[in-house]
Amino acid sequence: MTDSGHESGHGNSHENVPGRKRRRFEGISSRAYEHPADRSALVALRKLTGFDTVLKALSGLLPERSLRLLFLSDSVRVSDAQFAHLNVILRDACYILDLEKVPAMYVTQNPRPNAMCIGLEEPIIVVTTGLVELLDEEEMRAVVGHEAGHALSGHAVYRTILLFLTSIALKVAWIPLGNVAIMALVTGLREWFRKSELSADRAGLLVGQDLRASMRGLMKIAGGNHLHEMNVDAFLEQAEEYEAGGDLRDSVLKIMNVLPRSHPFTTVRAAELKKWAESRDFQRIMDGHYPRRDEDKDASVGESFRESASHYADTVRTSKDPLMKLVGDIAGGAGDLGGKLRGKFTGGGAGGAGGGAGKGGQGADGSAGDGPARGTEGPLAD
Repeated sequence: MTDSGHESGHGNSHENVPGRKRRRFEGISSRAYEHPADRSALVALRKLTGFDTVLKALSGLLPERSLRLLFLSDSVRVSDAQFAHLNVILRDACYILDLEKVPAMYVTQNPRPNAMCIGLEEPIIVVTTGLVELLDEEEMRAVVGHEAGHALSGHAVYRTILLFLTSIALKVAWIPLGNVAIMALVTGLREWFRKSELSADRAGLLVGQDLRASMRGLMKIAGGNHLHEMNVDAFLEQAEEYEAGGDLRDSVLKIMNVLPRSHPFTTVRAAELKKWAESRDFQRIMDGHYPRRDEDKDASVGESFRESASHYADTVRTSKDPLMKLVGDIAGGAGDLGGKLRGKFTGGGAGGAGGGAGKGGQGADGSAGDGPARGTEGPLAD
């Protein structure tokens, strides 16, 4: 890991990086910043022999080449001659994340603030004029870093499969069970894609190395160019209220609201990014301790899935959402019930029947009052 602010060793692809000193993560693997659920899926795909060949065949069924020609003909390509300040930001982002090749970047006329990374073999980044006009330089740096993170992780794979399956779902909607099966896959892929957005937010923070700028950018995307009317702490309180508020009906409505979305809600993204910025994982990366790209082939699929399962178990255990709390309580209660049943059938619960249920039941399964907690972690973490 080195500091940016000077020319890279990749020839002309990373020249003219800005003077501000930022950490550079040489050879960093995308596994360093990926959300556990996103990482486990990617590790599995990278291990799947022939997947690249299938994707290349699949790409021929989608208008990827057409999109490239469309942006080339009807948008503005970022370069030293056009949107030069964005070109500097793009090269800096690729230098910090040590991308081997700088993706082409286009600015397209659209008042809606948005950015995306598309393409399988050669990703391209597209930002709208609405976004360019909305964000300042440091906020834009986080967004471009976000898209560079998508490119490094290969997240265009998700978008490609999602578009393909959505297209199939429309064509087979008349088949009674065909559409149900396809939409089940689409729903799963959307959950996958939402986690990849959290991963890319982390990549944006690694590039910008300014949490306040990342927060400002998310706030502007939610509320427009009115920062003087907004407050970071109040914005994050909205995420807290969203997670903990309401009853089981609200929990169901939250699920229904998020299912069709490709991105998590903005306040949730801000809260998740702040949590990661305060984590030991982020600090270790900033200190130069992170997985390297040349080690990706040795990454364990099983370990990645265990990390993902552990994350979801922690989410259920610590969530303030009424439905998640209910799930945790049921899991804990099941563990406690299982312990009592084991005690009863092994004879250890006899004392409980005679009035000593508390200590008798606990002594039977060997847990001193922590049975429910262990029950919560056990089944969900496997």
